[in-house]
Amino acid sequence: MPGPGEYFADVTEGITRVEDLPAARILACRRDYKRYPCPRCGKRASRLRRLARRLHDVGDLVSGQPHEIHLLYSQHYCSPCRLYFNADMSDVALPGSRYTHRVVALAVRLVVEDGLPYRAASWHLWRDHRVFVPFATIQNWIEAGGKKG
Repeated sequence: MPGPGEYFADVTEGITRVEDLPAARILACRRDYKRYPCPRCGKRASRLRRLARRLHDVGDLVSGQPHEIHLLYSQHYCSPCRLYFNADMSDVALPGSRYTHRVVALAVRLVVEDGLPYRAASWHLWRDHRVFVPFATIQNWIEAGGKKG
């Protein structure tokens, strides 16, 4: 582990192909239930199928590996309401997002509070947290949240 004032070069510096980056460490997470309450009527709906979702999370600096969460979740069907819905995953990530809340909050903080440009924030996330987020994605998160200042 490097101490204060010691410089160790980034092992990924100079890599130009995505395939050459370190492999991600897989973390398993489950939101799989046989029965789950319907958001509309509150009755317990049975599980229709199991689905999987892959999320990128803040990585491990000691090993230099990014983290990838494999989330197994259940889809349910409420027959009285005729409603299809998924088990709640809002504590982990936004619907449709490929990144966890921690990654989004960190990226937004880097741009809004620290004043980094989008490209620099993208590089900072990879260099210091081992999560790759394209700078255009960070720009979309900032513009969705309001003005940059």
